[in-house]
Amino acid sequence: MSTDEISLNDERGPGDEKPRVALIAGPTASGKSDLAVDLALAAEKCGLPATVINADSAQVYRDLRVLSARPDDDEMRGVPHVLFGAWDGAEPCSAADWAARAKQEIAQAHGAGRLPILVGGTGLYLRTLIDGIAPIPAIDPQVREAVRAMPVAAAHAALTVEDPASANRLNPADTTRVARALEVVRSTGQPLAHWHAHMEGGIGGEIDLAAAILMPEREALYDKCDRRFALMLQYGAVDEVRALLARNLDPDLPVMRAIGVPEIAGMLLGKYDAAEACSRGSAATRRYAKRQYTWFRHQPPVDWNRFYAENVSNGVVVEILLRKLRLT
Repeated sequence: MSTDEISLNDERGPGDEKPRVALIAGPTASGKSDLAVDLALAAEKCGLPATVINADSAQVYRDLRVLSARPDDDEMRGVPHVLFGAWDGAEPCSAADWAARAKQEIAQAHGAGRLPILVGGTGLYLRTLIDGIAPIPAIDPQVREAVRAMPVAAAHAALTVEDPASANRLNPADTTRVARALEVVRSTGQPLAHWHAHMEGGIGGEIDLAAAILMPEREALYDKCDRRFALMLQYGAVDEVRALLARNLDPDLPVMRAIGVPEIAGMLLGKYDAAEACSRGSAATRRYAKRQYTWFRHQPPVDWNRFYAENVSNGVVVEILLRKLRLT
């Protein structure tokens, strides 16, 4: 653990207290779910029962119990968990959709005298909830159709002229984000940066947030990703994907693009064997973990404590969070 990343300065005057919220974030397979339950049980011993609120974009779908590593009843250890499996796969859950439900669950927890504990690795979900969302007007359908029909190289070249800041920031091969930036500037007349400067709806200023980001040693994390995906294949992931394919859902739905679904679907459709599906799924999981690791290292505020260690003790993290939450 890097102690220089941790601040316990929590001086407040009378009347300064805001409703408390805990947040546990980090890459996939970093141990967030176990830590959230440990914190919930510790908070209850301090007189404040807790509710764990999912902030993972795969765990929101009831169709992906195994592939999303959604905690089961034994792993929940009697702690209430909400927004896990709350969406059917046919209904896409956007960051704005999730944030609206999360606000409701946080308010309900506070109203019941409980501590909300957000747990997940979807940075866009957390950013939307805490910072708000850019009030971008609806995109003109004709603009969207024209932009989405462009090859990504042409779209990025156009973006370099029309919104150079976004073009410089985005990966030229990132089809989705390049198209989004271009359609925004063409439809609204303003670049993305303009809209992001007017974020609205965030709850960051209304709550007292105690955040912990788990940052395990990278190679150990990737090894855990490999082992976990192999176990998923043995314990139900194939049946989950088979059931999704039987529903003939739109392949562009988030549930159909979740890590592991395309890779297992290829096997079920006869494109390759189980060993290749395992290799592809493991590689996709590692790539996702790498992107999450980079995001959580650089993007969240500095007062979201980072814990850089392979085997950091949950007890140490829990104690720090309890102190930041003013429970010890």
